[in-house]
Amino acid sequence: MKEIKKCIIIDDEPAAHYVLANYIKQNPQLELVFQGYNGIEAMNYLRENTVDLMFLDINMPEISGMELLKIIPNHPKTILTTAYSEFALESYDYGVIDYLLKPIYFPRFLKAIDRFFSTENGKAKEEEIVVNTVSVKVDGYFIEIELDQLLFAQSFGNYVKLHTAKKTYLASITTTEFEKCLPEKNFIRIHKSYIVALDKIEATEKDYVVIKNEKLPIGITYKRELTDRLKK
Repeated sequence: MKEIKKCIIIDDEPAAHYVLANYIKQNPQLELVFQGYNGIEAMNYLRENTVDLMFLDINMPEISGMELLKIIPNHPKTILTTAYSEFALESYDYGVIDYLLKPIYFPRFLKAIDRFFSTENGKAKEEEIVVNTVSVKVDGYFIEIELDQLLFAQSFGNYVKLHTAKKTYLASITTTEFEKCLPEKNFIRIHKSYIVALDKIEATEKDYVVIKNEKLPIGITYKRELTDRLKK
């Protein structure tokens, strides 16, 4: 049985904790053992406990993430999480494994975890992870969208309308950003304004697909890939 790695989250933003904790929960080889909201909490915990991986925010009050790495020379392997990219180069001087820019999307998170396990074992050993939910902000709060319930996503300015089998949500995310959250094998962009679930397509015509009696346009540049994907 593969060893489960203990990890902690250190970030002053509750929303970041919510997203990361959900991502960690979907990886059977990671166990979240502590969540701290500043550098002092991190130092106190690490004095008494040993962990394998730390998700660390850079911009925090009192002690920044970079300062924490300097103070604790024998810190756990670390993945930095931040909305700013200017510390990326400096961070690698402190043995940082990866650098995740917020908002953090699940596929990018998985790449960082792959890198962590690569450093642990010489090569990636983690089991294949199934992406079954996506966290999006709706009316100021993060909610989970079950991907097996998602029919299609529709651009709506800087928002995306998420049409599910039960309800339609207006999420605070762009279509391009949302596309990065989706497993490629299950979803495809058919138009600059539409991303659809392949298994929810009921019929295809020359210029549109049908999902739950909705006719969704197929863009010229996307037609070839759609045709190829439907043949598989």
